[in-house]
Amino acid sequence: MMSAKWADLVKKQAPYLIPKYGPLSGMRILLTGSIVAAPFGAQLAADFGAEVIHVEIPGLGDSYRTQMPAITSEDGTKQMAAAFCQKRNELSLALNLNMKKSPESYDIFCGLIKQSDVWLENVVWLDKLGIDPKEMLRINPKLVIVHVSGFGRPQFGGNPEICDRPSYDPIGQCEGGLANMVGFPDGPPIYGQPFLSDYLTAVYAWGAMMAGYINVLKGGMGQEIDIAQVETQARNLDDHWACYMNLGIEKSRVGNRVPIFQPASMHKCKDGRYAFIGAFGKAAYDRCLRGLGLDPDLPEWDWEACGRSKEAVDSPRGQALYAYLEKWFSERTAQEAQDWLSQPQFKTPVGIVKAPKDMYADPHWHSRVDNFIKYKVPALDDKEVEAFGFVPKFMETPGEVWRGYPDVGYDTEKILGGLLDYSPEEIAAMRGKGVFD
Repeated sequence: MMSAKWADLVKKQAPYLIPKYGPLSGMRILLTGSIVAAPFGAQLAADFGAEVIHVEIPGLGDSYRTQMPAITSEDGTKQMAAAFCQKRNELSLALNLNMKKSPESYDIFCGLIKQSDVWLENVVWLDKLGIDPKEMLRINPKLVIVHVSGFGRPQFGGNPEICDRPSYDPIGQCEGGLANMVGFPDGPPIYGQPFLSDYLTAVYAWGAMMAGYINVLKGGMGQEIDIAQVETQARNLDDHWACYMNLGIEKSRVGNRVPIFQPASMHKCKDGRYAFIGAFGKAAYDRCLRGLGLDPDLPEWDWEACGRSKEAVDSPRGQALYAYLEKWFSERTAQEAQDWLSQPQFKTPVGIVKAPKDMYADPHWHSRVDNFIKYKVPALDDKEVEAFGFVPKFMETPGEVWRGYPDVGYDTEKILGGLLDYSPEEIAAMRGKGVFD
């Protein structure tokens, strides 16, 4: 199919529709996806200046909008998922992605492809919609296409029937090996919240977009990049693979203790809170034991015998050290334990298990630059919400919020008319055809 409009379209440099800010200013991302994995990858880029156009289903939008609990507008007439209110800095374009039924949609989509640096998608069944990535690369040879799916696209290998399976976060955790590692040895596998598989996959997607984009900036060509949710989880297992493939060792659930060295364990404290202590290597071990009131130079507390290896941890002396740790923490509040062992002469890491309310109540978290930010959400009639801010933190080109997320298709006419050169008459002629309304 050919359309003179998109074929003759001249690329307009980003930022064209949003303010200029952040280290990614100048990059434009077209997002066709929903829920978490791909959209959160785009959100990380939008936080730092990328111009992100999120294509949503006309009249419905991203189904993530409807997840409970929801935040309601001041007059109670509108609501949006609290999780979705974390979304910001993006443009919403309503567009029917079924290109087989809407040639107008195909023309618009091709124009968007021509104007974009990256196309990030987790639609999965592109062929059923009449979207051919190879054709998109012919339209824009510099385009970076990042595919996100549960099991990967068959073009990159694998059993096509498995690649075609649907997936959600817990499915990726199970099939990718993460759930097998979470829990206690004598208990069932545990699903790790909050959507660990999706958010980790999003970080891989963000890295893939940046790597592909940098390659183009260095003179390379566009390309397709495939990210399978299950493979991101498998990659995160890291040394588990080397141990199994080379040593025949199958690592399994270990509960709240690191099995191969200590101190490295979770303990219940005097105030009922939990804290994790860690000290790897002889120097750290010796400092830690002195902080605990033990002499590491005595044979019964020797690092080799008590803490260096799995054999040492499992030995009678290793078990005696663990019992001492249990007692030591039970006699102190979590904060007392952390404060004591954090002193310079001991410098031992102790982490207190915290919930969002604990972190939010801590002045340290508020004193960090842009950890907590407020902005207005157009989809809630400009109600102000507070959300977590920017990670990482840039000294010279920090992240910003120029707008919360709007209603479905809020920016459609602005994108069609401003970026794709459709006239008001052409836009009006498409109304009522199921293209964007």
